[in-house]
Amino acid sequence: MNLNELLETVPAYARDLKLNFSTLTQQVELTPQQIWGTVVASAVASRNPDLTQAALAEAAGHLPPQALEAAKAAAAIMGMNNVFYRFMHLTTNQNYRSMPARLRMNIIRSHGVEAADFELWCAAVSAINGCSVCVDSHEKAVREKGLTEDAVLAAVRLAAVIHGLAAVLDAEKVTAAQAIGV
Repeated sequence: MNLNELLETVPAYARDLKLNFSTLTQQVELTPQQIWGTVVASAVASRNPDLTQAALAEAAGHLPPQALEAAKAAAAIMGMNNVFYRFMHLTTNQNYRSMPARLRMNIIRSHGVEAADFELWCAAVSAINGCSVCVDSHEKAVREKGLTEDAVLAAVRLAAVIHGLAAVLDAEKVTAAQAIGV
């Protein structure tokens, strides 16, 4: 199912999400690569298989292969980092802060796209995953690399809508299964 067909399945109670998605993929604060990379990274982070599949297929028409892989890589590395650094932030045991992470993060330097774009995708995924340390770190990096606060907020708006759509699609799948007694 393509992305437009999937969006047509969004129920009336979530119409705002569908409308927001259409509007947010046209935001002037972001380049097409930033928009579609954010869509991909956010869909992967939101973990809904149907949305992820549709987002990847649609984004393939908007992104070069290297950017598509980099967006997936941003979701992957932040899936790990967000858990690790959120733990570091939440624990009151200060000893952990002086210990090395011992986690490979080479993709942060070898993704092959504009550094600002990759950092933007990392910030969006970190917002989805609720890691304040990573949100702060990547938001600062994005601005240091020349993007504005308006661009950051545009990406986060898009991530929020993608995450909301994933939740609705998951809920509707459960509702459909219950209706047939599965």
